[in-house]
Amino acid sequence: MKPKNLRTRALAFISALAAVAVAPAALAADAPQPADVVLPATLTLDEAMREFKTHGLDLLIADTQVTHAEGDVLAAGAVPNPNVSVGAGASIDYNPPAGCVGCQTWTLTAQVGDNGALFDTITGKRGLRVSSARAALAAARLGRVDAERAIGGQLKQQYAQLVVAKAAQDFAAEVQKAMTQSLDLNKLRYPSVINEGDLARIEVQKLEADQTMDQAKLAVRQAQVSVAFLLGVRGTVPDFDVERTLLKFKVPAALQGASEASLVALAVRARADLRAWGYTRESAEHALSLAKRQQFPDVGLFANYTQFGTGPDAVQPPTVTVGLSFNLPVFYQQQGEVRRAEADVTTATVQREKVLAQVVSDVAAAWATWTAARDRLQRMETLILDRAKRAHDIVDLQFRGGTATLMDFLDAERTYIATNEEYLQDLANYWSAVFALEQAVGTELK
Repeated sequence: MKPKNLRTRALAFISALAAVAVAPAALAADAPQPADVVLPATLTLDEAMREFKTHGLDLLIADTQVTHAEGDVLAAGAVPNPNVSVGAGASIDYNPPAGCVGCQTWTLTAQVGDNGALFDTITGKRGLRVSSARAALAAARLGRVDAERAIGGQLKQQYAQLVVAKAAQDFAAEVQKAMTQSLDLNKLRYPSVINEGDLARIEVQKLEADQTMDQAKLAVRQAQVSVAFLLGVRGTVPDFDVERTLLKFKVPAALQGASEASLVALAVRARADLRAWGYTRESAEHALSLAKRQQFPDVGLFANYTQFGTGPDAVQPPTVTVGLSFNLPVFYQQQGEVRRAEADVTTATVQREKVLAQVVSDVAAAWATWTAARDRLQRMETLILDRAKRAHDIVDLQFRGGTATLMDFLDAERTYIATNEEYLQDLANYWSAVFALEQAVGTELK
């Protein structure tokens, strides 16, 4: 073969190897990106949850972790491929004697081994690996469920904040309109009816309404961005609206007659993170058994064929050898691996107890927050709102009739506005508390 042709073929072979090496990276670069989320003009809570469960980036990440764990199960249950080796050579100093039948100067060797596959199954090592990987897969799947619980609870709370922020913006617009009309009216009454100081106070009240309106717009936009982020929106966040059903106070049927103790018991049964740590501990226990089983050496079966010539007079007639291959556990018996596996079991056990304590703490804190928010909202709806409106209307009539001072009117106006703003915040706190309680319990409370 000419050197030029040899060089050309060598370069082609190297190029083929490079293409094989680069192929995985190219495939990764061409991996499909998750679809972006398109928000409707009016986003309902049910639509938001459906979009989250389909396109939420945290859930997509959790899905990949489940897929990774499924790959671990396949890898743990894989049977090692047999090993095959073939060799051929020629003797340098050997000269066959005259008349030797089958004596040759070349040699052939072939060997096949099972890479320990048979003993790996017989000793139970493969089964323990599979059991450990399957328990880890169950934990990963529950981790995905827990991600939906945790992030989904955050989404509901942010949605409630957005609903109330929209209502606060509407109320701020009404106040701004009323203050503008009041200012325009009193400008006509100046200076015959009111003095410059009174007109300045009314102007300040109107400017405060403008300030509140700007703050309300900011709160709405911030809440929209927070909701969009949890839904996985990666483009410009549109100015979308939301349904207003959360502006009504109601106690979910699941919470009527419920107690802190009953909700703790429900959470212990429902919380995916608590159950996940149970599977993690199971996986660690199988891994510990495997580490102890590894003290038995990996034994490989092999069959070897060797020949150095042919016939009975050959230097090495065709010979078949069957045997075992293993390392003698003389100096090391997996003490380090066993010790680490024991620590993993202990860690998983303590972590599960820690999560159990966290579940109890989460439910207790969420229950206390919900009951306080419920009582505040009930008091606000049944007593305070009505009293504030009546006081505002009476002072307004008195001011128009000339029996109340401007200071009385402005004070009643500020109290009325502050009471309504507090009511809206109480609504936000209440529904956030409901969704936080759902998050703590690990199930919807309808």
